[in-house]
Amino acid sequence: MNTTVNTPRNNGPVLLRVLVFTLIISVMNGTMFNVVLPAISKELNLSASQGSWIVTSYLIVYAIGTVTFGKLTDKYKLKDLLTFGLLLLAAGSVLGMMATQFWMIIMARIVQATGASVIPALSMIIPVRYFLPKERGRALGTTAIGTSLGAALGPIIAGFVTSALSWQFLFAIPLLALVTLPFYRKYLDDQAGLDQKIDYMGGVLLAGSVAFLLLALTNANVYFLLSGAVALILFIFRIRHAANPFVNPDIFRNKLYSLGIFITFIMVAIGFSVPFTMPQLLAALNDLSPAWIGLVMLPSALITAFFGRVGGRLADRKGNAFLLYIAAALLMVGFLCLSMVSGMSPVYIGFFLIFGILGQSFMLISLSNTISQTLSKEQVGIGMGLLSMLNFIAGAVSTAVIGKVLDHNQGAPSVYSNIFLVLAVLVAAMTLLYYFQFRRSMQKRAPGHSFHKEEKEV
Repeated sequence: MNTTVNTPRNNGPVLLRVLVFTLIISVMNGTMFNVVLPAISKELNLSASQGSWIVTSYLIVYAIGTVTFGKLTDKYKLKDLLTFGLLLLAAGSVLGMMATQFWMIIMARIVQATGASVIPALSMIIPVRYFLPKERGRALGTTAIGTSLGAALGPIIAGFVTSALSWQFLFAIPLLALVTLPFYRKYLDDQAGLDQKIDYMGGVLLAGSVAFLLLALTNANVYFLLSGAVALILFIFRIRHAANPFVNPDIFRNKLYSLGIFITFIMVAIGFSVPFTMPQLLAALNDLSPAWIGLVMLPSALITAFFGRVGGRLADRKGNAFLLYIAAALLMVGFLCLSMVSGMSPVYIGFFLIFGILGQSFMLISLSNTISQTLSKEQVGIGMGLLSMLNFIAGAVSTAVIGKVLDHNQGAPSVYSNIFLVLAVLVAAMTLLYYFQFRRSMQKRAPGHSFHKEEKEV
């Protein structure tokens, strides 16, 4: 991406505030349906794995769209891409309001996801383009406020809207994102990337490989697996030989970046499992309505929103590694305690959920900031786009796998306890990998430099 054009950094604070509102709506659109999945599944006679497709289909398309929009920012103006995306999100929302059957819901979610996938590109580019490296932790912490508020408001609004009206009205809420469009048109710069050809064939092969492999996972279908493998092989061949590949393979030679996105993939999969599992647990074991499920999940999201900027400031002052270890400790405490109280009073569940949700927010701030600092200016657009894509693939994988686990165990109390125990073990493993491998890689990159100092210099 061409970054030689000077950008008006004084627009950064204004854009950040508008971005927070956009993220609230975007995250709400993703989390609202987690809460009402039990109600929709009951109304349409769906299994847990079938119901999970309301979330999974959204995440698959969102993931593909994210990297596609990230790549398109190399050529087109961000404000134009954003306009197209928000209008498409609105179209999907209107379609969803008219949905009465399962396939109509899936179609509406796919159209919504196609448009909404421009938002991750926006949330990554604004902190990088409009803020200095020493300020990006604070900027990412501010965007975390939008994410956390969306997570806080999503369940409670979904619960009350579903109880008072119906789940179809949830599709009307994303239309509020159109309010932000005039502000983006005014304050985003006219910077576009180089006038170069886009490797659309490479993009189609990447999208196909992602879609088929996820379909293979969720349906246990060998034909989808083979199709995904073929598409992936063709994609690798394409990017190695195309004149202007959709993804420049040189980016994967950056060991710090490759290791960072692997760790982030696992951590994000862990994080996405919580908002999907928790409503299932509270509905199956505590017999709570969507409104009460939202109330149980509300405190954790509100507290996370309140501490969002605190995490960003800690990353700027103490380093990303410091924040990551705090996040890992919070996650492990939260998951171990949730494992012990599954099936008990929702008060205990709501309290220990705070540790898990806050820990995941801090983890994403730390890892996103770390990865952004491993990329050169030319790699930022596609590098952060790939990161966003993998984040949502991780979410799709997580919800699909847990949906299958719940299907096979038919909501037994012990299965929820075991899920949280496995998540705690995974957090510990990824933290150790980060400590022993990522720090070692940084030390090899700059002998004699501390990890925190090297992060500031990248």
